[in-house]
Amino acid sequence: MTRHIRLAAAFCTLLLLALLVNATRVQIFQSRSYDDNIANRRHTIARYDQPRGGILVGGKPITGSRDSGEQLRYERTYRNGPMYAPVTGFASQEYGTTLLEHSEDDILSGTDSMLSPFPLWNDLTRAQNPGGNVVTTLNPAAQQAAYAGLGARTGAVAAIEPSTGRILTMVSTPSYDPGALSGNSRAANRSWARLNADPNKPMLNRAVRQTYPPGSTFKVVTAAAALDAGVVTDLDAATNSPDPYTLPGTTTTLTNEGDGCVDAPLRAAFEWSCNTVFAKLGVDVGVKDMSTTAQAFGFNDTDVKVPFAVSPSTFDTTLDKAQLALSSIGQYNTRATPLQMAMVAAAVANGGQVREPYLVERTTRRGGETVSTPGSRPVRQVMHPATAVQMRELMEDVVTEGTGTNAAIPGATVGGKTGTAQHGIGNSGTPYAWFVSWAQGERDMEPKVAVAVVVEDASADRSDISGGGDAAPIAKAVMEAVLGS
Repeated sequence: MTRHIRLAAAFCTLLLLALLVNATRVQIFQSRSYDDNIANRRHTIARYDQPRGGILVGGKPITGSRDSGEQLRYERTYRNGPMYAPVTGFASQEYGTTLLEHSEDDILSGTDSMLSPFPLWNDLTRAQNPGGNVVTTLNPAAQQAAYAGLGARTGAVAAIEPSTGRILTMVSTPSYDPGALSGNSRAANRSWARLNADPNKPMLNRAVRQTYPPGSTFKVVTAAAALDAGVVTDLDAATNSPDPYTLPGTTTTLTNEGDGCVDAPLRAAFEWSCNTVFAKLGVDVGVKDMSTTAQAFGFNDTDVKVPFAVSPSTFDTTLDKAQLALSSIGQYNTRATPLQMAMVAAAVANGGQVREPYLVERTTRRGGETVSTPGSRPVRQVMHPATAVQMRELMEDVVTEGTGTNAAIPGATVGGKTGTAQHGIGNSGTPYAWFVSWAQGERDMEPKVAVAVVVEDASADRSDISGGGDAAPIAKAVMEAVLGS
């Protein structure tokens, strides 16, 4: 009898050990495969079982959470959603996340281990931390000025602080309300279908995800290359620049919108945006030096993140002379995002140095304790400091007596460059209106803001659209907002 009891006890012990081994196998060794299984809704339910962390502008949240009472309990809400959509993106239960909502998802959703003071304990207990906050670099007054300035027109504005690379403004129009996509209702489905079918692409962040021919604003790059290479040594000396200018190796001639560009000095050519002068300067500088300067400004950089990815701006490095001439006036294959052109203006304002732009000042726990900061941003020398001094002088002349007078701010030093970029078959499309600029208040030790504005309004009359007329007033409003803050 005792023997049978012992055998039964041993058998039960083996069964218990087998059960423990299997539980260990499932809970430890196979837990990740179960966690990642598409049929496992526990993570999804847990993800929406608490409010999402906030995205902050000027110390105030521009996002929130609404208790829906459903199984996926909390839905994302947005304050001034269309104005900030190019920054926040959306956080949707149905369609995922984009932009800051995506790149900072671990912080906002509470899954980042750095949010817990005892991360190893959380790993063992599978506890979820409250969502953290993302503090942005945006200036709320400048964001409002840019959004109001663009109004119903299609375009984008990017503004940065030259000395640090902090992004102060990021606006794209037309825009949309990301809150319309937050839940998983039929209304969210209809909004998704409508937004994706809209030919105006309201979900496209034109400030960082759309590249345009920069037109005459690229002449900032060409002028810097010519001064650095020694092709031009005196801003007021005549250049050997015919008008019209025959593109090398072709019978095609390039002309100007106005008169007075024959052999115009660099100062006058920059002030009045002479295509013939800058096309020839680009050829005289050569492909190698033009490419080097353009790439120093940030063109052809495929790794820019702010923290979400930025579409690369491009300057073709394999050009014949005719193509180089057109590229040097911001046409042919030259393409730029508004953020890139804001970096161009910032480099001039910052003594020839440019810092990588960034949008997140820091991340914090819900209680406000700092989790991470961006740290010191790498700096890149774009041009000689002496060249930067001359470029500042040229850009100031554009605003005081050239094509950019609409950007002048009383009591401040402002530099700028207008641009009207042709596009379409045979240049038949409505030109894009550009303006790039920087500003320094009379009590400031250094420039506080660099701005790029592009307006692409297909409804505009071709003869009425121009960088000075359409884009410069928007840049002025943004600069005034920053200087006044």
